[in-house]
Amino acid sequence: MEHLELFFKAIFIDNMVFATFLGMCSYLAVSKKVTTAVGLGAAVIFVMAITVPLNWLLDQYILQEGALSWLGEEYAAYDLSFLSFIMFIATIATMVQLVEIIVEKFSPALYNSLGIFLPLIAVNCAILGGSLFMQSREIQSLGLAFNYGVSSGIGWFLAILAIAAIREKIRYSNVPAPLRGLGITFIITGLMAIGFMSFGGMLTGGDEEEAPEQTVQVEVTKEANDLANNEKEIIK
Repeated sequence: MEHLELFFKAIFIDNMVFATFLGMCSYLAVSKKVTTAVGLGAAVIFVMAITVPLNWLLDQYILQEGALSWLGEEYAAYDLSFLSFIMFIATIATMVQLVEIIVEKFSPALYNSLGIFLPLIAVNCAILGGSLFMQSREIQSLGLAFNYGVSSGIGWFLAILAIAAIREKIRYSNVPAPLRGLGITFIITGLMAIGFMSFGGMLTGGDEEEAPEQTVQVEVTKEANDLANNEKEIIK
């Protein structure tokens, strides 16, 4: 249940694009065609699926205060958390280079269409944000870290795929001249972000929230009865 909740929460509720607006440069630049959006989105999923668990291991066994205790008691007092950004970015850059080599080898057309934005995944805010959110939210296990990396990547993939499909269709629409291009894209992104906010209630509700509602109803009923009794006394 914990894995399923984290999966849907990372995709819909805490979506990297619509909730935190991370990775917007690639989101706007590579979303003109669905094919390129799918390629970049798949690359982002792959990179996040690898880097978030790797950075979780780095955080747990090297960077946190006392994480080096496995080397001996004399290392238990070391705190290397100030190296988090450098270590995370180094891991991400390594994986991005691997992705770039694979894409260039097996899909030269996609490699050429992505252009400079494929190596720029290394400095994509969404990729680094996934590792930093993993660290700040104190994800407990390697499995949950992998789940969070995959689901966050899928959320970013769905965002860029949706805007790419809309931008392909909107070419044939009568958009006012001042809003053509990035103007209408920002407006659509804002509307989609508002729509994704509605998923915030997807994991709430249930038995825990029924009790407060019943308590409120009982209090309102008591107040109504007290008012009715007071009116009767006044009339008498």
